[in-house]
Amino acid sequence: MNGAHDMGGMHGLGPIDAEIDEPVFHHDWERRVLALTLASGAMGKWNIDISRHARENQPPAEYLANSYYQTWLVGLEKLLVESGLVTADEIANGRSAAPLPDDLEERVLKAEAVEAVLSRGDNFTVEDDIPAKFAVGEPVRVLNNHPTHHTRAPRYVRGKCGVVERDHGVFVFADENSKGPGHRVGQHVYSVCFPAQELWGPDAAAADRINVDLWDGHLEAAPS
Repeated sequence: MNGAHDMGGMHGLGPIDAEIDEPVFHHDWERRVLALTLASGAMGKWNIDISRHARENQPPAEYLANSYYQTWLVGLEKLLVESGLVTADEIANGRSAAPLPDDLEERVLKAEAVEAVLSRGDNFTVEDDIPAKFAVGEPVRVLNNHPTHHTRAPRYVRGKCGVVERDHGVFVFADENSKGPGHRVGQHVYSVCFPAQELWGPDAAAADRINVDLWDGHLEAAPS
């Protein structure tokens, strides 16, 4: 979606000020938000791309005003309510009105299992023998689409031409996966190289290149 989160190549937002020796968490509540997000995700009611869309789908002023983990919390609360795991009243008063259903109780991520679960991670590669639509060295153009759902094609490359430098293989197509069950499909992911001047015009450095990972569903053959 075209939200405030998609800021690549935009002017007026100021420099990125790196914090020297930045801690992993600035406040204890941030630790709890991360833990709650992981534990809630273990319930299986949503996937990582749905959760990304929930964080992105905020009014721009709110998104820009929130800190990193405040954005995580906003997304988590939205997912919990929409999935029926809690109500808005339960979030507001901090008290559960009913126990989890038995089928979800079995999926609770217990403290002793956290390390193993995080070490294992999740697998988004697809083993299906899906033919590649594009070959290394082939010129391509990014489709100029503006979906309302989550997309991994940033605005600054849409409609722009580049060259396929690498085929990473077949992975779950995040844009479709964000729509929920029944939309988990595999596509090839490519590293596409764009000249900076193609993206930002003749004032960009002529020698600069930017590589962006994009799926088959983001691309078409470049016009000859």
